[in-house]
Amino acid sequence: MTASIREWLNLLVRWFHVFAAIMWVGQTYYFTWLDGRFNKLAKNAAPGTTPTIWMVHSGGFYTVDRQKSLKVGPEQVNWFRWEALLTWLSGMVLLVLVYYSSSGLIDPDIADISQARGIAIGLAVLVAGWIVYDLALQSSLGRSEAGFAAFAILVIAVLAWGLTRVFSGRAAYIHVGAVLGTIMTANVWSRILPSQRKMIAAAAAGRPFDASLSVQAKLRSKHNTFMAVPVVFIMISNHFPVATYGSKYGWEILVALILLGWTAAKVIRES
Repeated sequence: MTASIREWLNLLVRWFHVFAAIMWVGQTYYFTWLDGRFNKLAKNAAPGTTPTIWMVHSGGFYTVDRQKSLKVGPEQVNWFRWEALLTWLSGMVLLVLVYYSSSGLIDPDIADISQARGIAIGLAVLVAGWIVYDLALQSSLGRSEAGFAAFAILVIAVLAWGLTRVFSGRAAYIHVGAVLGTIMTANVWSRILPSQRKMIAAAAAGRPFDASLSVQAKLRSKHNTFMAVPVVFIMISNHFPVATYGSKYGWEILVALILLGWTAAKVIRES
């Protein structure tokens, strides 16, 4: 592959990746906002009534309400799922183009390891990140928001510290972002969508569905909104090497900015 072809491919995939991410994150925050508004309206709603949200956009007025049962056929339900998968797949393509098939992954001054070993470490970290997150959320830690947040930032700090001693600074940052992005995508496809399928099937058959399915799906969707802000920061951090991965406090800065991203996500969610 010539340098010109690689650059064009990198540009086109990055363009696709960013736009897919915009669609995914935008939808996630939109439905998070809807849930928050409905919860506030429900507190003041008359018994037996369903709150309705009025919105205006592009010259039209729209009403949205939240149903407790499915009043249409399953085939009429709109699903938002492909944006997450396409964002992750295009991100993996970029990981291969920029790091796994080039010299951007390894810095001999940090760790003199082979490219193959570096790729193996990178892929293992993505898989392990999801497994650790998923198991922790299903454990007693998942029942404490503060406890899980403390556990998560500790794991992220260890991951960031470890990767900055194996990869180049830029590659270490990107792999932390790739771990978060992988968790977000796996949340959608491995946990949220299966729960929604069961809920739709039960509602379509007129059967009550397990309320815990909705609770778990909403919790993971909430976590995705908190991970999205740091992931976007990591995506653009490669443009500011002096302030981020190029600093001698690279991994500490990354952890601090992830905490800042979580704070920003909380403000956005509650606005």
